[in-house]
Parts: sequence; structure tokens; C-alpha cells
Amino acid sequence: MSDEQNELDDVWGEAMAEQTSQSETKEQDSVKRAELNDFNDPTESPLSGDERRKLDAILDIPVTISMEVGRTRISIRNLLQLNQGSVVELDRLAGEPLDVMVNGTLIAHGEVVVVNDKFGIRLTDVISQTERIKKLK
Repeated sequence: MSDEQNELDDVWGEAMAEQTSQSETKEQDSVKRAELNDFNDPTESPLSGDERRKLDAILDIPVTISMEVGRTRISIRNLLQLNQGSVVELDRLAGEPLDVMVNGTLIAHGEVVVVNDKFGIRLTDVISQTERIKKLK
């Protein structure tokens, strides 16, 4: 290496060190300590013993999960005219998330993925547990 290259490397090294120390000082000035709440013991449950037994009784019931790409309404006449290669326009835009339905009830939104040459869905937004329970009632 030439002396000129060594000098250039030294200048760059000093400039990078100065920039790093300035950014660390700025980060230290802007960083504040987060206040964390105490969490309840996970073994404690808001459910009574009777409620827990009722819940345990339904946990093994099978349900049907379906992914809905979109919907449309067509007349029976147009339905009977469909054949191979026909295109049916849906009510969703390309790239919009799919609906994840359990027994016909919306529980989440997601996007299509391919896993081991099979289609899957990555959940991007799950409806809260309380909202799902409200829909069941």
C-alpha cells in the first residue's frame, strides 16, 4: 500500500470513529428507561374451577378452518355459463389479506405462503379473543 492510501484510511477511520461516538451520545440522550408493569402469575387463571372444566370439555372439538380469497354474487344463468378458463371477478383487490374463518366466523386475516410445495397462510392480524367471544354470543 502507498503512503497516500494509508493516510486516506487513517482519515476515514478517524471520521468513522467520530461519527460513531456522536451517534452513541445522541442515542444516550434520547433513550429513556421503559416502565414495565408487573404481570400476573401465568398459572393464575381468571376462570373458576367450573368454568375451566367447561372449557376443557370443548377444547378437543374439531372445527373447520377456511381461507376466503373473496366473494361475488352472480345469477344462476351466469353460474351455469361458467366453464374451464372462465374468470370470476371477486370483491377484493389483489394483495389484500385473506379472511381466516373458523366455522364461518372471521378470526384473522393473513397472506398466502408456500410451505413444502403446499399452500399455507401466514396470519397477519388476529381478531382479539374478546371480540371473537362476542361474535359467538
